[in-house]
Amino acid sequence: MGLIKAAMGAIGGTLADQWKEYFYCPAIDPAYLLVEGQKKVNGRSSNTKGEENVITNGSIIAVADGQCMIIVDQGKIVEVSAEPGAFQYDNSSSPSIFAGGLGQGFVNSMKDALDRVAFGGIAARTQKVYFFNLLEITDNKFGTAQPIEFRIVDSKVGLDMDTSLRVHGTYSYKITDPLLFYTNVCGNREGAYPRANLDGMLKAEFAAAMQSVFPTLSDLELRPNQIPSHVDEITERMNAKLTDKWSKGRGISIASLAIESVTIPEEDKKALQDFQKTAVLTNPNMLNAASAQAYNQAIQNAASNSGGAMIGFAGMNMMQGATGAMGMGPQSFVQNAQALQQQAPAAAPAPAAAPAAAAPAPAAEGWKCECGHEGNTGKFCAECGKPKPEPAPAAEGWTCECGAVNKGKFCAECGKPKPAGAPLYKCDKCGWEPEDPKNPPKFCPQCGDPFGDEDKVG
Repeated sequence: MGLIKAAMGAIGGTLADQWKEYFYCPAIDPAYLLVEGQKKVNGRSSNTKGEENVITNGSIIAVADGQCMIIVDQGKIVEVSAEPGAFQYDNSSSPSIFAGGLGQGFVNSMKDALDRVAFGGIAARTQKVYFFNLLEITDNKFGTAQPIEFRIVDSKVGLDMDTSLRVHGTYSYKITDPLLFYTNVCGNREGAYPRANLDGMLKAEFAAAMQSVFPTLSDLELRPNQIPSHVDEITERMNAKLTDKWSKGRGISIASLAIESVTIPEEDKKALQDFQKTAVLTNPNMLNAASAQAYNQAIQNAASNSGGAMIGFAGMNMMQGATGAMGMGPQSFVQNAQALQQQAPAAAPAPAAAPAAAAPAPAAEGWKCECGHEGNTGKFCAECGKPKPEPAPAAEGWTCECGAVNKGKFCAECGKPKPAGAPLYKCDKCGWEPEDPKNPPKFCPQCGDPFGDEDKVG
């Protein structure tokens, strides 16, 4: 009875599987990477008793855009098609009288029935159709749980500093090798393979790759705020880094990358901004403009000095003379002048009820007129109006090897040049010459101009 039942089942199953099937895949939900193909069956279909995992020879499989179809026969991939359209399967191990001619189809079907008898009336084979989602798998957000070490380099301005980045964004990936993906990831499945099974591992591997890829961006000499505009280079390097695990291991690759934010610690951000401001001043034009602006501000501060405008301007003149004598540039002068203005208000201001008349200057600081009046400070005597006498020829200057005392660049006796290290000074504004040309005062007593390198005459 068992043999007769098996024979009847084999014949019935063989006849039921004579119908060609039509396999299709509806639109694949973005949440799935692979789905199993479906037989198209409705109320008018006569193909309702065929075995589930048997694909009859001559069956049609419809492939849509963004899909790839594979046929697995006895656990082995036997057909692949990623071209949209209808695919006819003519190499099935399940024959049909409707394929290959009626006579030959009938002979092959009877052989199949005999094979089924040996297996108790069932088909000794399993055949399945799978469809892969070849579209971009989007909305994979990423972020750096740990800061990424990054070196900021700009050879043009000599910048080289280490910092740490925190990066956030989104990436997408695609299945680029369906056969490899089927073999190493999803395999023989019932139903579908959801992306959620894989996304967690991909995000962890993506973040780990960033830790080693981002430090290599230093050779592009990028500032942190420039990184989002170089996603093409980053995507290329990320794919190269993930080749073994993603491309060669799973058959997937990064399709696109969007970096939403790149941040660095606040202290590093401030240090970078300070360096950028300093680097701008390496341009002489920018340095002069910044110095002029700071100098004008210093003048305004001096004019509004609570200790008196004259105190502020006097301090500025003293600072200018000192910086000129030391050969310091305008930037140092402005910085020192501003520092002096900040200190000036700390000086005790004059009492509000103090007499308006200032105390007379000490006689020793002025010049004595022929009329006997002492303490004159201007060009004319305050008592009789006579002009200040011209200073007597300086008795000191530089002494030549021949013994002559000179004030010029060459000896008036022997013509030898003035030895180095003995500069002589003369006011470049009014022409006043100090009695000791080698040791001038800080300011010219005639015009108030500070003595500096511009006043050297020898």
